[in-house]
Amino acid sequence: MSSSLDRKQQAWSALFSEPVDQLVQRYTASVGFDKRLAPFDIMGSLAHARMLAAQGIINAQDLADIERGMLQIEQELAAGAFAWKLELEDVHLNIEARLTQLVGDAGKRLHTGRSRNDQVATDIRLWLRATIDSIQDRLGALREALLDVAEAHADTIMPGFTHLQVAQPVTFGHHLLAYVEMFGRDAERMTDCRRRTNRLPLGAAALAGTSYPLDRDMVARALGFDSICANSLDAVSDRDFAIEFCAAASLIMVHISRLSEELILWMSQAYGFITLPDRYCTGSSIMPQKKNPDVPELARGKTGRVVGHLQALLMLMKGQPLAYNKDNQEDKEPLFDTADTILDTLTLFADMVRGIEVNAPAMEVAARKGHATATDLADYLVKKGLAFRDAHEVVARAVRACAESGRDLSALSLDALREMHPAVGPDVCDVLTLRGSADSRQVIGGTAPSQVRARIAALRQC
Repeated sequence: MSSSLDRKQQAWSALFSEPVDQLVQRYTASVGFDKRLAPFDIMGSLAHARMLAAQGIINAQDLADIERGMLQIEQELAAGAFAWKLELEDVHLNIEARLTQLVGDAGKRLHTGRSRNDQVATDIRLWLRATIDSIQDRLGALREALLDVAEAHADTIMPGFTHLQVAQPVTFGHHLLAYVEMFGRDAERMTDCRRRTNRLPLGAAALAGTSYPLDRDMVARALGFDSICANSLDAVSDRDFAIEFCAAASLIMVHISRLSEELILWMSQAYGFITLPDRYCTGSSIMPQKKNPDVPELARGKTGRVVGHLQALLMLMKGQPLAYNKDNQEDKEPLFDTADTILDTLTLFADMVRGIEVNAPAMEVAARKGHATATDLADYLVKKGLAFRDAHEVVARAVRACAESGRDLSALSLDALREMHPAVGPDVCDVLTLRGSADSRQVIGGTAPSQVRARIAALRQC
């Protein structure tokens, strides 16, 4: 059982006739995971205290004592010397109890005009805002790595696939730029999420606001918030900003997972397109020849974990009446784990992508299979006067004949091609080369190396 001294440390202890059961303490406490909010809790508390002093709600000496106490707590946290107590439930009460221990009554006055409800909502928003900024940095680093590899391989021919069947020749640079675009949209979503996250809840108090003459604008300016939550009930109770973050994070991981799947396929002996750096792979405990792409495989697996956190937060919020409910304590662990997973994954991938070794000959050999220039031949016939559907039919019959004879369309002689249709001339040979096919895709967004380089240059200007 907790001692009477422990009960006195609780913010609400005077109402209760018996201490909290020890199992209930463990079950309800969040300090084991929300202590990472400590720097943001201190930041918010200092802004709140300075506003209280400016409004004459606390005096100058109280403010000086609070600032002195918070400085010592920051030093203790940095040194790993801060004593976290389970019986104090969470990061907020732990810091407040230590502050009161250090500076006396001034520490007790700090909570004037606020509740843990608006306090925790503020802390989470401050933490998430900083986390989004870090994610943006890492998204930028990954996109830069992809751009560098894409630029180096703007001319490297590889097969483009649909349904995992060879479709048309593309360049490896063009292929990687697809992921640059995906991660660019991810960055846009994070920017948009940050805008809605960056609204100040502090001043909403428990749910109804407060009778103290708070200057919420002053606190918002001090903490760098763009605006203030306009409804006190909404400010303390909703976690849609956290859900939105997890949705944007899930899309990042879906894009990571798609890239991972391709890296895994390309590294397999069946493809042999690339090799990943040894530091991102492991061997087998029984098969000495194995080099396993563990990082992409784990990232593909962790995608399910992040998407699962999104579902957890949606279910957490869906049945809650206004205003704050204890359920919301369950928002932090999935939110924190999502952020940690995204940050680690992006950091790893930015370095891993730079270390990719490309087997260009293997890519080109693969692109020669599957009649990859069939569409180019159909387009050629259209330019000779055929309707596209007729040209499509002519080439389809030729492909079937090639498949029956075990040849690729690109291997046919000029005479054999002329048998397909009399419009075929000697210039058809240029059309059927892999390089000619890629070079002809000059439309904006196409795979032509000149278009790839133009897009890279434009992205580097952003």
